[in-house]
Amino acid sequence: MSDIQPLKAAARKAAFARRKQARSAQGDAQATAHLIAALLPHKGKPLAGYMPIRTEIDPLPAMAALQAFGPVGVPVIQGEGQPLKFRAWTPRAEMVEGPFRAKIPASGDWVTPQILIVPLVAFTPKAMRLGYGGGFYDRTLEGLRARGPVTAIGFAYSAQEAADLPLEPTDQPLDMIVTENGPLTPPN
Repeated sequence: MSDIQPLKAAARKAAFARRKQARSAQGDAQATAHLIAALLPHKGKPLAGYMPIRTEIDPLPAMAALQAFGPVGVPVIQGEGQPLKFRAWTPRAEMVEGPFRAKIPASGDWVTPQILIVPLVAFTPKAMRLGYGGGFYDRTLEGLRARGPVTAIGFAYSAQEAADLPLEPTDQPLDMIVTENGPLTPPN
């Protein structure tokens, strides 16, 4: 275990508490409207969202809205240390429980996204994210970006913002964060 792991664990614990409080204090409607607005310029491009777990903000209404324009996928964990794959999703897809108790489509085609809605535990003003610690999105974004342009949009409550986070060289930046307060684009 590297020296940064205890710092990341402490940052996660604090961010989980902020996220839980934010989720109970408000609905997701305003954040969803901002997410749809951020995604509309990309309509028709393959999109990946996620099935919310725990107190994560819910991207499903935005995913359903964009599904009318092009394929939408959700992550499927292939194994420890591997990037994610994305299986086609629709609001009517038969879902089964996958790893980490997140629902995944029971069957369907694989989608290679160009746009990703990325879950997170915390984020910085520079659009760096702290996830759950498995490195799945970092590996996935690195691999997708090596093949071509990819836009990664973090979706969170504004309370999940942290001035600074313990980061490693393998942590992938996001292109934008969307919260109930609107989009946050990192400074160049």
